Amino acid sequence: MENTSNQALTPISPDQRVFDARSHASLWFSLGVGLLVMQVGAYLVPAVGTQDAVWAILLGSVLGAGLLAWTARIGCVSGLSSAGLMHTVYGPSLARLPVLLNILQLIGWTSFELVVMRDGTAAILKQAWGLDPASPLTLVLTTALWGGVLMALMAGSMLGLVRGFVSRWGLPLVVLSLLWLTWHFVGVAQAKGWEAIWNRPGAGGMSPINALDLVIAMPVSWLPLVADYARHGRSARSTMSGTWVGYALANVWCYALGVLVVSVVEPGTDLVGALLLAQGGLLALGLILLDELDNAYGDVYSGALSAHSLRPQTPLKRYGLWGAALCTVLAMALPMHSLEPFLLMLSSVFVPLFGVIMGRLGWGYHANSMSAKGVDATSTWLWLAGIGLYHALATWAPAWGSALPTLAATVAAGWLTRPGAALKGA
Repeated sequence: MENTSNQALTPISPDQRVFDARSHASLWFSLGVGLLVMQVGAYLVPAVGTQDAVWAILLGSVLGAGLLAWTARIGCVSGLSSAGLMHTVYGPSLARLPVLLNILQLIGWTSFELVVMRDGTAAILKQAWGLDPASPLTLVLTTALWGGVLMALMAGSMLGLVRGFVSRWGLPLVVLSLLWLTWHFVGVAQAKGWEAIWNRPGAGGMSPINALDLVIAMPVSWLPLVADYARHGRSARSTMSGTWVGYALANVWCYALGVLVVSVVEPGTDLVGALLLAQGGLLALGLILLDELDNAYGDVYSGALSAHSLRPQTPLKRYGLWGAALCTVLAMALPMHSLEPFLLMLSSVFVPLFGVIMGRLGWGYHANSMSAKGVDATSTWLWLAGIGLYHALATWAPAWGSALPTLAATVAAGWLTRPGAALKGA
């Protein structure tokens, strides 16, 4: 008989705590690598100068990955999923709203990841065999290919995938592909002259703080998911350090590679096209696309866990299969590129949501941290105020960024109003 207990709202058992620091580092390095991250990195220049972009990448990656790691520690200490943390801080009745919103955004991001993999595969097919990348048949077949692989992965074990494939095989392959692309474009940069590239001024349109906000956006986008994996950590210290180091390295590398590529190619050149034109770029891009698959898997798994928290009668694996199938259909049917602004807007919901969670639970957790109320009014008002602050900053003070000030404000407010200020961490 299938286990129908609520796996999302119940702390996991000790036998499921199998991730050591290497497992966390491998997982989050792999999740941090992606074409989307490189493309966002390419937006930094020429809006800001090369030196400003580098400092934003380094500082933003350390800060953003640190916030991710802090939330990972909370997940490990509590043994709860992200949905469980929402229930703890906001109360079981109110928590249904952010859980539903999280499911919605994860469906959107998974569909978007499938579109990224589809477009990259279509570009490879055009380069290798001259197939029309805009052909409806090409688009349907490439989307169905990646969607089918995603469904196959969802039928297996998340723990086995991370420990078996990602750590042992996936990580070395993607590191090799990044090394190869970095070596190639560093050579191009040397030929063009490092000094000119390094001293390239910004053309305007983005302040250094905006650039920092853009770099932080990627690690912060994983806040609603990180506890779903961190809860399987053996210790809080190894979970936090592995997550921090793994994601920070990947974020720095991919953002910097995006800046490097856009700095040496002709203006207006598509990033995927530039990677394909690199020596050995076809193979390297193929490996990066394969690694992109674990981003989609991570989104679907967390979406399934969130859905299971609402209706535990349906097994977790079934939610995963349904989610993968739905996202495949949506990737074929919806104009996903035009939906990207909507998906990014959802970050204004989750940045303050997890700011309050970090403030409430980041300095200690025990079983009595759970709100006894259906709706925790204080946490709810702090969350809503954080959403208002995020949009106010974006409207009236865009030069100061939105994510970092909102996180700072909600973490501080959550800490000042936390119940049981003397709680001790595990």
